[in-house]
Amino acid sequence: MTKTHFGFEKVDERRKAERVADVFSSVAGRYDLMNDLMSAGLHRLWKRFAVQLSGVGEGARVLDVAGGTGDVARLLAHRAGRSGQVWLTDVNADMLSRGRDRLIDAGQALPAVRCDAEKLPYPADYFDCVSVAFGLRNMTHKDAALKEMQRVLRPGGRLLVLEFSQVWKPLKPLYDAYSFGVLPWLGKLVADDADSYRYLAESIRVHPSQSELADMLRNAGFDRVDYFNLSAGVVALHRGFKL
Repeated sequence: MTKTHFGFEKVDERRKAERVADVFSSVAGRYDLMNDLMSAGLHRLWKRFAVQLSGVGEGARVLDVAGGTGDVARLLAHRAGRSGQVWLTDVNADMLSRGRDRLIDAGQALPAVRCDAEKLPYPADYFDCVSVAFGLRNMTHKDAALKEMQRVLRPGGRLLVLEFSQVWKPLKPLYDAYSFGVLPWLGKLVADDADSYRYLAESIRVHPSQSELADMLRNAGFDRVDYFNLSAGVVALHRGFKL
């Protein structure tokens, strides 16, 4: 059986999907609150920046992959308007249910589909934009997922990948102290789950760097690939276009 990363631990590929599912089922109820606390609200600015670069306008077809509790889908739906389509997807039923309910509460009854990013149930050349925010690093086969996102994009469409990345080196000691000290403590205090937030910190460290992820987009068939470091590289937004 092929091994892969689950944080710093090496596990069988099939076990990773199960354990990631356990993590997100555990934190779903406090996911939004923890995002605000962990980032001091900055995650909202990061997501807005991504949507600003999405190119989405009235009537656009948009797919939000691993969309969780629906923050990005809601912002994209405002841009796509009544004549557009925004699909919220996630592999985790607990996260998807929470996202669907939050969108309905906000007056946006978007289609919500449970699916695996590595096997998207959509036709080729369909979407104008595909987004994935803070979900790629949890996928077992990132290369396969990126190729699927490229497949469902129409020619000229764009992919946006917003993800934790490699922080500016002078800040690394402080960032490590926060990640491995404060985050698990905060997870225990707020979500009664220190282990899931320890996994979060570890998963960031084994995720591809900015330049490595850019190369992965190119290998998946994307053109004009670039990226933007946000908050000194704590997060990076990668963008690529389908020819």
